[in-house]
Amino acid sequence: MKFSIYQESRQGPRKSNQDRVAYCYSRDTLCMTIADGMGGHLHGEVAAQIATQFVSEAFQREAQPRLADPFKFLLDSITAAHHAIVDYANVRSLLETPRTTCVACIVQDGLAYWAHVGDSRLYLIRNGRVEAQTKDHSRVQILVDAGRIREEAVAAHPDRNKIFNCLGQMGPPRVDLSRRTALRDQDTLLLCSDGLWGPLTSRQLCEELLRADIMHAIPVLLDMAEVRAGKDGDNASVVAMKWADELEGAGADWISTVSMDPTHVKTTIEQFGRSKPPPGQTGYLTDDEIERAIDEIRNAIKKHSK
Repeated sequence: MKFSIYQESRQGPRKSNQDRVAYCYSRDTLCMTIADGMGGHLHGEVAAQIATQFVSEAFQREAQPRLADPFKFLLDSITAAHHAIVDYANVRSLLETPRTTCVACIVQDGLAYWAHVGDSRLYLIRNGRVEAQTKDHSRVQILVDAGRIREEAVAAHPDRNKIFNCLGQMGPPRVDLSRRTALRDQDTLLLCSDGLWGPLTSRQLCEELLRADIMHAIPVLLDMAEVRAGKDGDNASVVAMKWADELEGAGADWISTVSMDPTHVKTTIEQFGRSKPPPGQTGYLTDDEIERAIDEIRNAIKKHSK
């Protein structure tokens, strides 16, 4: 495989960052994941951490160096992450289970497979246009499907953040799977939380990605989202991958896995407890509380791991 990849998560004006981003790759397979936690500081952050960490650790176990069935992997790992979140809440006797969205994508043999729960999105951008994207599990998306509002009005709608499907909900989540999609040279896969896609249009995403490579375009898009959202902005997170058909000529920003050890997996994941309190702000976790939460997250994941 040959690709370039960039990830970043910004806290914005919120008191904490409940988004989590991760990517992993073996010699033959790439996995990208984003989760946007809900439910107040700590709880939403825990749910998002469990989701991204569970998918990443499952990938490390199973991609040796490829997945037997990418769609089955996505369905099984995301569903198991949901059960791990529910168990975490039960062990702590929480009145309300932490919740999170999740979008994950596998690339293998030049084919992309993706799955999502909630309103975090994946875009496949080709030749400056959106070739495919996920459909939000939200009340506003139902209005769009019914023709009652236009897609362009979603970001400003008062019910935009009301989603009906997530990990950690009362019943089993609905995990929507894509079709197996062949990638073409210079295709971009963009996974993001609503803190990015909410303030920006699809056209703005495409135009900036046409103007610059992902290493430069993604920070610009995050800047634009923060400026447009202002004081009402959300956490904004992205992982973007640009695909190349040819292995030759890899520059500094390109990764070629052809010479990787088939038993090795490279993982980049955001860690729990990284939100920094503003000066004078109280109510944040102590180091001991963070360590205890990390142990509880680890136990919840371990119980549902194969």
